[in-house]
Amino acid sequence: MITHFIAFLLTALTGVGQANFIEWSPSRKLTWDDFKAPPDVASTNAALTSSSINVEFGYDEEELQFNIKCSFDKNKSWVRIRNNTILLHEQGHFDIAELHARKLNQALKAYHFNAKTVSNDVNRIYDSVMTLHHAAQNEYDKETDFSRNKEKQTLWLKKIADDLQGLKTYAAYSKQ
Repeated sequence: MITHFIAFLLTALTGVGQANFIEWSPSRKLTWDDFKAPPDVASTNAALTSSSINVEFGYDEEELQFNIKCSFDKNKSWVRIRNNTILLHEQGHFDIAELHARKLNQALKAYHFNAKTVSNDVNRIYDSVMTLHHAAQNEYDKETDFSRNKEKQTLWLKKIADDLQGLKTYAAYSKQ
């Protein structure tokens, strides 16, 4: 039961800066106004999307409860060049994060609960999905040449949309 309290406490404490975050939603697309950070002078990128996938979990002797959040951080995301192609590319990054939040949800729902190892198990599952997430983000940038390869960009956006649709049953992040 203490674990439940800790998760709740972390939620209460982190709620203070929530105005800086946008939770992923199929109806809420990014706009350039969402990119609040100054551009990184050391980077040659046109823009940067800072997104995160967080999981809060608790358990008792019988089961795991969890909540997942996929968020865009306005204060860590920046833009140097503003055009629709780049904005769609950045939305693709946020959508890839959502795709992996759903994969995390899928993996946690498939998890066979073990009270003795649950914390390590959840961390292992999270780390495994995050490894896939980071690889997908890097592959996206590489194959699209950071949005400059328009044909690959179009193919990737379709693939991301199809993958999101394929995992729509895992869009509900909490298991109570």
